[in-house]
Amino acid sequence: MNEMRQAALEVRENAHVPYSGFAVGAALRGASGKIYRGCNVENVAYPEGTCAEAGAIAAMVAAGETSFTEGYVVAGSPLPVTPCGGCRQKLAEFGAGDVVVTMATVEGAERSLTIAGLLPGAFDPSFLGR
Repeated sequence: MNEMRQAALEVRENAHVPYSGFAVGAALRGASGKIYRGCNVENVAYPEGTCAEAGAIAAMVAAGETSFTEGYVVAGSPLPVTPCGGCRQKLAEFGAGDVVVTMATVEGAERSLTIAGLLPGAFDPSFLGR
């Protein structure tokens, strides 16, 4: 088992999912090579929860890194689950379009897409005139 999958599976065990029961774990490899982990954290006020990808990004930024080179997301579903739309935009903020994100099931099925493939036409600083 590769270290990205292992990291995502391990952190998935910490997910706080008392309402949906749908645990997700995410791992991002920072440009330094360090792996950052995140899990989803639900809240009784549903829109206030945090996705696993957002948690991993927050851990990476808190550690002082601002880019990642690889991502891995695992969920207990019959098919690999893609990140939600908001997380796709968050991933695009910190990863180049050619960065590969692997989505997987607990059982081992995988699907890989680049960030550009996950979010074609991503909103970026060029739209702000920068």
